[in-house]
Amino acid sequence: MAKTLFEKIWDEHVVLTEPDCPSVLYIDLQLIHEVTSPQAFKGLRDRGLKVRRPDRTVATVDHIIPTHDPKIGILDPLAKNLVAELTRGCEENKITFYGVGSHDQGIVHVIGPEKGYTQPGMTIVCGDSHTSTHGAFGALAFGIGTSEVEMVLATQTLLQKKPKTMEVRVDGALKKGVTAKDIILALIAKIGTAGGTGYCLEYRGAAIRALNMEERMTICNMSIEAGARAGLIAPDETTFKYLEGKPFAPKSFEKFRNYVTDEGATFDATVVIDGSALEPYITYGTHPGAGMPITGIIPKDTPVKMLEYMGLEGGKPLLGHPIDVVFIGSCTNSRITDLRAAASVLKGRKVKAPRVMVVPGSHIVKDQAEAEGLHTIFKDAGCEWREPGCSMCLAMNGDELKPGQYCVSTSNRNFEGRQGKGGRTLLASPLTAAASAIEGKVADARRYL
Repeated sequence: MAKTLFEKIWDEHVVLTEPDCPSVLYIDLQLIHEVTSPQAFKGLRDRGLKVRRPDRTVATVDHIIPTHDPKIGILDPLAKNLVAELTRGCEENKITFYGVGSHDQGIVHVIGPEKGYTQPGMTIVCGDSHTSTHGAFGALAFGIGTSEVEMVLATQTLLQKKPKTMEVRVDGALKKGVTAKDIILALIAKIGTAGGTGYCLEYRGAAIRALNMEERMTICNMSIEAGARAGLIAPDETTFKYLEGKPFAPKSFEKFRNYVTDEGATFDATVVIDGSALEPYITYGTHPGAGMPITGIIPKDTPVKMLEYMGLEGGKPLLGHPIDVVFIGSCTNSRITDLRAAASVLKGRKVKAPRVMVVPGSHIVKDQAEAEGLHTIFKDAGCEWREPGCSMCLAMNGDELKPGQYCVSTSNRNFEGRQGKGGRTLLASPLTAAASAIEGKVADARRYL
C-alpha cells in the first residue's frame, strides 16, 4: 500500500492504538529549554521519577537569555532561577546541556540541525511551538506543552491523535528577491491561520526542491502559524549533504532514502501555489495570515481592531511606511544563509532605521559569520551585532519594542505585544528587513539586488 511520508513515520513510531483513543507514540528526540522544562523536572521529582532516556534528550538556553555583552550576565531574577532549575534537572539526569557560556549554546531549533541531532524519519518534540522547523529534514516534529514535556521525560512516549495530511505543492521557480519566507507568508495568507488545523503539511514541488536546507527550515518553522500540527519536506541529496560531517549525524544516509511519499499515495487535502508568480511578502496585521505582497494595498476589509492596533489604514500601501526597529534573527531566520542575505543588501550602505538588531541563532553561526566578515558589514552599516538567543522574537529577554514602535522582523509571530507591549510587528524576509533598515521605512529589497 502506497504511503505518504507522514504515514511512514507515524506507523513506525506507534506503540499502541486503541479505538477512539489517542495513540501512544514513541519519541526519538526531545529538545528542552529553560522556559517549559524546569516545571517538568519538578513534576518528576514530586513523583519520584527519573528521565527514562537521557540520551534522547538535549537541552539549551535560548528564550530568556539576554543577547547583550555576556560579561553582564542574566540580570532578571526569574530568568536566573529558570536557568538554574534547568541546569539542576540536566545535571541530576545526566542530560546533554548547552548552557550559558557553552560554545554550543544557541536557539534550540538552530542547534538541533547544525549538530546533526535532527535526522530524517525521527519523531521530535520540544516545549516550543516552532519545533516544526525540524520537519525540513523529513522528521515528524511538533511542539508540546509542559505536562507533555514531563511525560516524554518520564516515558519517552506521548499521547497523540493522528492528524490528517495536506500536500502543499509550490510549483515553478522563484523570481530574484523572492525567498522561502515569502513562500510561507504567502501560504498562510492564502489558507489562513486555521487552514492547516488538524493536518500535517508536506511541502512538495520544484520550488521547494530548489531550496537549501536553511530555507526549508524557514518554511517548516512557520507551519504552526497556519494552524498545522507539523510540516514536512522529504529528505534528498540536499538534506544528506547538509548533514554530512555533523557531529551527531550518521556516517551513511541510505536508511533515510525511503522517507518519501510513495507514488500513488493520497493526501486528505492539496494546496497549490505558483512559485513563479510570488512577490516578496510582508504582514500588516496582528497574525501571520494578515500578509500581502510588499507592493500591495492593505485590504479594506481588514478588521477595525487590527488596523487600530497597527495604526494603519485599509486601502493604503505599506511600502514606504516609516519604521523604528529592524530585527534580523529568531529560529525562523537567524542561520548563516539568512545573515548572508541581509549582509548582501547592507554591504557598503548605512541604515536609516533608528535601531537595527542582528542576532545570530547560535555561537556556531556567530563564529561562521565573523569568519566571513559579515559582522563587520553589519556594524559598518550601523547595526547592532548581538549574542545568540531568541532575542526580540518574543521579548522575554530585555530585547523589546516600546509602545507604538514599528518593527520589520524576520521572526514568526506578529501578535499584539509579542515583541513588547504596544509594539507593531511587520513580518518579512531578511532581504526585506535589510532593505527597510537602509531606508528607515518598509522597502522592496529587489531594487538592491
